[in-house]
Amino acid sequence: MNYNKKSVQDIDVNGKKVLLRCDFNVPLDKETGEITDNKRIIAALPTIKYLLENNAAVIACSHLGRPKGEFIPSLSMAPVAAALSELLGVPVIAAKDVIGEDAKAKAAALQPGQIMLLENVRYHKEETKNDPEFAKELASMAEIYVSDAFGTVHRAHATTEGVSHYLPAVCGFLVEKELKVLGGALDEPKRPFVAILGGSKVSDKLGVISNLLEKADSLLIGGGMAYTFIKAQGGTIGKSLCEDDKLDYALEMIEKAKQNGVKLLLPTDTVAGAEFSPDAEPVVVETMAIPDELMGMDIGPKTREVYADEVKKAATVVWNGPMGVFEFDNYANGTIAVAKALAESDAFSIIGGGDSAAAAKKFGLADQISHISTGGGASLEFLEGKELPGVACLLDK
Repeated sequence: MNYNKKSVQDIDVNGKKVLLRCDFNVPLDKETGEITDNKRIIAALPTIKYLLENNAAVIACSHLGRPKGEFIPSLSMAPVAAALSELLGVPVIAAKDVIGEDAKAKAAALQPGQIMLLENVRYHKEETKNDPEFAKELASMAEIYVSDAFGTVHRAHATTEGVSHYLPAVCGFLVEKELKVLGGALDEPKRPFVAILGGSKVSDKLGVISNLLEKADSLLIGGGMAYTFIKAQGGTIGKSLCEDDKLDYALEMIEKAKQNGVKLLLPTDTVAGAEFSPDAEPVVVETMAIPDELMGMDIGPKTREVYADEVKKAATVVWNGPMGVFEFDNYANGTIAVAKALAESDAFSIIGGGDSAAAAKKFGLADQISHISTGGGASLEFLEGKELPGVACLLDK
């Protein structure tokens, strides 16, 4: 897939109306409806400011929550418009609908240097269905389309892919950075290139494991998915998570690693507990011989050291998925150890969104990581080598 896409700087936006897809899917307080974390709005500011400073009229749009095609007042973009206005220091005109009379009238009256925000695009079920008529109506309000919501580019929706059939499509600074960083890490990584995969299921990462075994020098596996690999090799895993239908796949991947000369590391010791509970007493056991009454919940102290040493030798590290049940303090040490190793490493470190990003933030290490992806699902599909519809549709440089 070509990651070298035109950005807002490669196109003349002066005096033009720009439809800008942002990721304003921010968390809201259930009681008050107030925004509890505005990071996603802040992340969109560089592109918005560039467009406004270069005399564009900006028609911003986003989804918020999962209204599933229904008008749900608590998922209105109104609080986002207010927060965005405060951050920009200019008025943000809020439309009462998406492609209705109010939005179209406000878009028609919008002047260069002004910004408006459409209502929640998922109030229309046509958005997620990538309905061509809906996309055409959206596109009719603008002259250029700018994609700056990396967290949605793995979906072919009307506002992520559909509108590109009617407007010249380029990326904003946020998407441009993601493509540069993730694309560079996969296509031309500085070596040694170490990949760390965790999380509960092998099935969530089938393509990722296979693709990384063609790119990385070392692949470190932790989390619940490790026990499928252990059982496949004849280990006893007690009550640990396991996908029995993926045992053959695990063996194939072990074989693929050998053939490709990739160092595939699995936990040698495990922190186990008798039940899935924060109060379960942690016991360190050998991973190949977990007692019947216990379940693996984290990588053990020996494994933590081995994984940290591997990270220390790396020039590029990509990490996706926690090493254990990091929400429980007793079983968070493996994930903390990996996050610390990344933070202290001289390598270019990338965290692929989702739980790994949440863990780095929780342990106060996020600002020491070179790049934390803004898209969990999108970064996972990127690592898998899949074509992302919201990227493929952008103009090539």
